[in-house]
Amino acid sequence: MRKVYYIFFVVMLCCMSCEWQLKSPDEESKLAIDRYDRVQSLYLTTGDFSALQQMNTVYPMQTRTLIEDVIRIGKVDDPEINTKFLHFYQDSTLQSLINEVEQQYANMTDITDELSEAFDNLKDLFTNIEIPQIYTQIGSLDQSLVVGNNSIGICLDKYLGADCPLYQKPEYGYTASQLEMMNRSFIVPDCVGFYLLSLYPMPQDRVLTQVERDKHIGKIQWVVNKVLGKEQFNTQFVQMVERYMKSHQNATVDQLLKNNNYKDFH
Repeated sequence: MRKVYYIFFVVMLCCMSCEWQLKSPDEESKLAIDRYDRVQSLYLTTGDFSALQQMNTVYPMQTRTLIEDVIRIGKVDDPEINTKFLHFYQDSTLQSLINEVEQQYANMTDITDELSEAFDNLKDLFTNIEIPQIYTQIGSLDQSLVVGNNSIGICLDKYLGADCPLYQKPEYGYTASQLEMMNRSFIVPDCVGFYLLSLYPMPQDRVLTQVERDKHIGKIQWVVNKVLGKEQFNTQFVQMVERYMKSHQNATVDQLLKNNNYKDFH
């Protein structure tokens, strides 16, 4: 009987940390989103020690990235870091963020489906591309995504909708254009776009002008539109890329993204 209880407890932990279900053979390749935010939320709202253990043993990379790169409160091996981490999120604004994320993102099936389709389309364009590990977390209104180590960390606190009361606070100073993109519908485009940008970064061998930077982002956004099968982005720089590709119909998407002669795009 004790063994049965143990198995049940392990299964329950898995359900808490990941959205999963029994898959039919044709669904086995479906992309999954690892719900690290749920374990994080449990620890930060209750101080549950088992949740902290799970963060450190099951999710060491995610925890290090969150502490050192997202909220930047110190090194993960600091003996006092767990106390600092818990104290940091006792701020009333961050507690409100955690609660809002729990409500809005109780279910992410729609985003999982969209991401699966998007990365399937991405594999059609780039046959050798690796599909990253994707997980969710709760930051502190600083970053939307963290890309690295073949992973994408989605900061759900930056996708709570333009009308989120927390976003209206003057100390954050979000512009109307920024607020427009801080909603659920931009999670998938941002994941695809920032992942592509990590694979095809801006040149580092020279200082780029703002127009050159905009053209580089225009290339990324044009590909995102192609991957999503819709016009998610429609800036003048995306239109420049569209004109370029129409006049270079034999150019592959890989060649497009590697072409950093920005004078070609006009």
